[in-house]
This record gives sequence, structure tokens and C-alpha cells, in this order.
Amino acid sequence: MQTSLLPTPEGSQPCFVLPIRVYYEDTDAAGVVYYANYLRFCERARTEWLRALGFDQRGLLAEGNAAFVVRSVHADYLAPARLDDRLVVANTLHDLHGASVFFTQRVLREHDQTLLFVADIKIVCVNLDQGRSMRWPESIYAKISAQLQASPTP
Repeated sequence: MQTSLLPTPEGSQPCFVLPIRVYYEDTDAAGVVYYANYLRFCERARTEWLRALGFDQRGLLAEGNAAFVVRSVHADYLAPARLDDRLVVANTLHDLHGASVFFTQRVLREHDQTLLFVADIKIVCVNLDQGRSMRWPESIYAKISAQLQASPTP
């Protein structure tokens, strides 16, 4: 899917879009996506975005014992997704600091672009040995920063 089809309310473009299919395991007894699974979809999209930048979680752990953890989430559930729906998860970067990055992640139904879910998420880089936040490894910071600067804004 082309990201140009998914403008954010602020007018900036997503930095990454991941297609998702809703499976039976994603739904509740009513046949709609269970609320917590939207957060799982967002996690997958952030992980695949990181992979597209050339990094993977296992490599970060081995290299510097660094991990990305969710510090905060503000989520709005706007409409239900149902079994077998094709969805897209759009990641939009907003801000980058020495140890954190801020995203808006949106889940849309692919065929009609209905906005189903939106979350503002703060991710922090953590040193697992110390259990504390740490500065991004320079290689990651540089790529995220370049992507943030390349994003068109209104």
C-alpha cells in the first residue's frame, strides 16, 4: 500500500505502513478484534519499521543489551475490525529525544480507509542490565532522525 494514501490529521506522512489480516485468534466471542490486539498490531508495525531501517531486536540485545519498551500509550478505539478484515497499521514519527521516540500509530480498514484505532505511543530505549533508560545507539538515532527530518509536515 502506498503511504501517500494515508495522510495523518496533521498532514505528515507515515514513515512505515504494515498490512495485517484479522485472524480468528485476533477476535473475541462477538467476532470483533479484541481490544488488546490493536496494541499487538502496533508492536508488529514498530518492529517491522525497525527492521526496515536495518535493525532487529535480537541484534540490539546482543550488541548493547538495549531494548525498546513502551513508556506510555494513549489509545482511542473508534470502530471495530472483524474476522478476515484487511487492515493497515501506519506509523508516524513525531519527536525524537536522546532516549525516547514518539509515534502516532493508526489502524485503518484497508478497503475503505476507515480509521479504527489511534494511539500516541512513547518508546524508550532501555539498558536491560541496569533497568534504566539509555541514549539510543548512534546508528539508530541517526536513522530515526533522518527519517523524521525527511517526513513532510504541513
